[in-house]
Amino acid sequence: MSITNEAELQGMQKASEAVALTLKAMKDYAKVGMSTKELDDFGGKMLEEFGAKSAPFLTYNFPGYTCISVDNEFCHGIPTAQRILQEGDLINIDVSAELNGFWSDNGCSFILGEDIHQHQKLVNASKEILQKAIANIKGGVRISDIGHLIETEAKKRGYKVIKNLTGHGVGRSLHEEPHEVACYKDRFNLTRFKKNSVVAIETFISTDSTIAETLADGWTMVGNRGGYMAQHEHTIIVTDGKPVILTTGNGVWD
Repeated sequence: MSITNEAELQGMQKASEAVALTLKAMKDYAKVGMSTKELDDFGGKMLEEFGAKSAPFLTYNFPGYTCISVDNEFCHGIPTAQRILQEGDLINIDVSAELNGFWSDNGCSFILGEDIHQHQKLVNASKEILQKAIANIKGGVRISDIGHLIETEAKKRGYKVIKNLTGHGVGRSLHEEPHEVACYKDRFNLTRFKKNSVVAIETFISTDSTIAETLADGWTMVGNRGGYMAQHEHTIIVTDGKPVILTTGNGVWD
């Protein structure tokens, strides 16, 4: 969507606050021995307290309030009572929701407890690359140039990017124009970021894979060559200068 008035700005701010604070609280609430369903139920209750509704459930009838992916699961992991969190797990939580007709999206990867499997470097790369990508976005910048920046920064650190997972427009629904904000230089994408548009910017930084494939459950995605992936995501408003980060309350960069 494009922000055209104060009411739309406030609507996006409230929806973004709901998803950002829910993500932050879920990250803090996650404990060794907890099931991903218990963590998801906690997040679902918090969204409900904000008056917000799960976006993946509303849009796709996803079997959970949030997506929780663990270790070699890249994204769209289904919360279950059987999946028990362990020390050193690489966890990704993606929280998106609708509130009063406005939709917002954010996500983060983090290590649970001690980094016994040495995933922190990957997590830091994803986090830092997202920060650099957002800092370079303004009206008129080519979307493919931001993709090129993300891939170049990943390669510098010895990582790859996932090419079939992208950021996207958001606001009046979960996925809007621009439909693909890729993590690589898509030379066929000639579109540019537009001032006042709302976009969910995501990094998908991987150790081994370049494509995410869907498992038999129809939701969970893993890498075509295995390995691990870290993702971070903010919903932003594009301006003529520095973007407005609507989901900064998730504390990813604190």
